[in-house]
Amino acid sequence: MQPEDSKSPEFPIPPPNFRAPTHRPTPAASIPVDVRPSQSMILSPVPQPQRVSVVSPPYHFQVPSKRIRSPDDLRHFHDSDSGRNFIGFIVALSESTRGRKISDPCYASDTVNSIVSILDTLIQWVDDIPPARMASRYGNLSYRTWHARMVENSDSLMLRFLPEDLHSATVELVPYFTDSFGNSTRIDYGTGHETQFAAWLYCLAKLGTIKEEDYPAVVVRVFVKYLELMRKLQLVYCLEPAGSHGVWGLDDYHFLSFVFGSSQLIDHKYLKPKSIHTQNILDSFSNEYLYFSCISFIKKVKKGPFSEHSPLLDDISGVPTWNKVNSGLLKMYKVEVLEKVPIMQHFLFGWLIKWN
Repeated sequence: MQPEDSKSPEFPIPPPNFRAPTHRPTPAASIPVDVRPSQSMILSPVPQPQRVSVVSPPYHFQVPSKRIRSPDDLRHFHDSDSGRNFIGFIVALSESTRGRKISDPCYASDTVNSIVSILDTLIQWVDDIPPARMASRYGNLSYRTWHARMVENSDSLMLRFLPEDLHSATVELVPYFTDSFGNSTRIDYGTGHETQFAAWLYCLAKLGTIKEEDYPAVVVRVFVKYLELMRKLQLVYCLEPAGSHGVWGLDDYHFLSFVFGSSQLIDHKYLKPKSIHTQNILDSFSNEYLYFSCISFIKKVKKGPFSEHSPLLDDISGVPTWNKVNSGLLKMYKVEVLEKVPIMQHFLFGWLIKWN
């Protein structure tokens, strides 16, 4: 459970007249930040963990499809058992990492080890497919070659760990998996793709191939490896941020890494949210804590004062406890990612994640 420390806002609200700059390589009109989602975030309850019910035969796997087209569709999803259980699964993953370093020993099932191996394979393919020489800042065309290889091999990658009686599940699993690493047409990546990866993991939990005892390893082994792959794709192929909120976004590409990383640090005796400003702490602990790893990566790829290019993260560093940071991030993820039509219009529904 994620208790609230007080009724005060977890995070600051962007000023009403703030105009967020775009991260697009070509000039685009700035869009004023709407403060209403932030008010909604503050007033909303902290999402709670839920157990995932495992499906049983007869199976009715199907090609998943997009169903969200309007705010009414979003409300339908969040009011549904699937919507509540999906966010509950993410909270359960977050809670499983509480007080746990990346290097801490943890149980890793054959399924978890196979998924890590799959992600290692995808990392190796980046080395096999060098970036094309291009003058543009974003969107290296070699990413499409990498993406095509990933899609072409996706079924065989699933069969590395699926038991024989679940081989037919590939028809439903593969679309979530192939949409987890960015869009090959736009050559971009964002929190919607990260959410598809979480949905793929959720589907594996629905199938029973990922169990509750796997949750710590799903974060500190699988998700850490996924983050390694995505950073490599972002740097090598210059993926454009998909739907970036400018400087008032949490991060150009990721969100869940901050959720899981803040949970790791809850109740730590010495490391506090303000510790992100101490460079030797980042240097010493980035390999152990996802939150510090994310901050270190941002500082390496962005120029200028941290408070200017990442003001939201800078303000979050003033929150007194990691528990408050974690609960605020969970609420923010629900409101700013899972309740946004431009992001969730790409979310998929099938037999495992039901629309009705």
